Amino acid sequence: MTKPGTPRGAGLLRRAGGDGRWRAALTRRLDGPGFWRALATAFALGAATALALPPLHMVPVLLLTLPGLFIMAGSAPTARRAALVGLFWGWGFHVAGLHWLTIAVLTEVERFWWLVPVAVPALALPLGAFTLLPALVMRLARPGWPRMLAFGAAWVAAEMLRGVVFTGFPWNLLGTVWAFASLPLQAAAWIGVHGLSLATVLLALAPLAGRRGWTTAGLALLGFAAIGLGRLWPQEPEPEPVALVLVQGNVAQEAKWREETRMPIFRRYIDLTAGGVRTARQEAPESRIVAVWPETASPFLLASDPQAAAMATASLPPGALLLAGSVRAEFGADGRASRVWNSLVALDAQGAVLDAYDKVHLVPFGEYTPLRGLLPIRLVVSALDFSAGPARRAISLPGLPSFGGLICYEVIFPGAVTPAVRPGFLLNITNDAWFGVSAGPYQHLATARLRAVEEGLPLVRAAQTGISAVFDARGRVVARLGLAETGVVVAPLPKPLPATPFAHLGLWSPAIFLVLVSFLSVWGSIRRTSPRDDELS
Repeated sequence: MTKPGTPRGAGLLRRAGGDGRWRAALTRRLDGPGFWRALATAFALGAATALALPPLHMVPVLLLTLPGLFIMAGSAPTARRAALVGLFWGWGFHVAGLHWLTIAVLTEVERFWWLVPVAVPALALPLGAFTLLPALVMRLARPGWPRMLAFGAAWVAAEMLRGVVFTGFPWNLLGTVWAFASLPLQAAAWIGVHGLSLATVLLALAPLAGRRGWTTAGLALLGFAAIGLGRLWPQEPEPEPVALVLVQGNVAQEAKWREETRMPIFRRYIDLTAGGVRTARQEAPESRIVAVWPETASPFLLASDPQAAAMATASLPPGALLLAGSVRAEFGADGRASRVWNSLVALDAQGAVLDAYDKVHLVPFGEYTPLRGLLPIRLVVSALDFSAGPARRAISLPGLPSFGGLICYEVIFPGAVTPAVRPGFLLNITNDAWFGVSAGPYQHLATARLRAVEEGLPLVRAAQTGISAVFDARGRVVARLGLAETGVVVAPLPKPLPATPFAHLGLWSPAIFLVLVSFLSVWGSIRRTSPRDDELS
């Protein structure tokens, strides 16, 4: 039995083999005037958790940082202090996980210099507030495994809420820590990235239950490995008769829109396309060639500039296509743009516009300014906001399987990347030049890879500065060009798989597991306590 006055969670730590020194270091400042030191510890634990995210994937660090939050929040003398522990832990996590956003501010440092020290901490603070949910909800459950389940369920509920509140920002999801290889990702075909997050949290906390916890965690990992092997075992079907030419111009963001660099940049993309087309015709002479340019790669408005469109497609053979990222505009009677869209424009070999997809999910403060009239002028992004497209839809072009277009961060939203009519593949064009050589492009790539596994669809990704890649419907890398490299990726287009359970259920899939885990936590909290359970309290 737990001795009177022993903070909750101590028994768990003892069963993990600890002598109490680690727990003492975590909890000794939770009560009394030195509480700020406990908050600093929580912030540091959260920041260290970012080491598990792409590109480092130091997953074992979660065995320290997540139990650290669990013990501190559970041992806090009041709910208010537990909430502050959760807030500072989450704040540290997102400051470290989003540190690379400062590079985007530096691209216009003469205008936004004052944002450099505050931009990331200011964004990370409300994101960190979502960690209040697991820090508080777990205190409602009985110590032991019911509390662990409550913590995991609340964690995933917070992640899912973060994907929809204030237009949503589901970044730094814990499930992405497994994106270092295709094998550990395969369970996402059933439970999605949020389900992987739930499994990750419970695996990280399991050792607190001692030998039983280690055994359970080991068996769970073996189960996930078996799922992965079972899904990867079947032979990949023959690819579509399509040769992809992904063009990565590697253009720095600060040079992209200068008047003197527009034509050189355009020429670079034209020349790279010509070289990639030659390679594709040699390697796959019977395949239809589809060249892909990244988000806003063209400095000219391809949808309304026939001369630029003809130049862009000059190297394409008959029957080939160019899918290019380009701004699309609507002009008023005075000849000035009245509306603009961030678009994917489809051109045939003669430069004729076949279709255009306009980005649906715009980035706040990146592509439009929320509450524009109420904000100081220095916070306004530009004189004219981008307009959102009408809806996500399948795009059908001659001789090409239908596809779903995803521009930039539209790909980060699980369960919301496919149109109503299931396409043959997903196409993600993006401009990660904003984030330089940093963790950002790797994290973005990991989320795109997870969408392929979740939906059972190949995913084609063309990025301005990298990382451009082709993933098959199981998330395996077919071809890839690294970060900050200039060149092309020539690869076949993989075939889709039958719709996965996640593709059918969407976010209902992890929600079902969340409800099940919550039910088990409630049941474990109200049922009669046994001596065996008391050992874990």
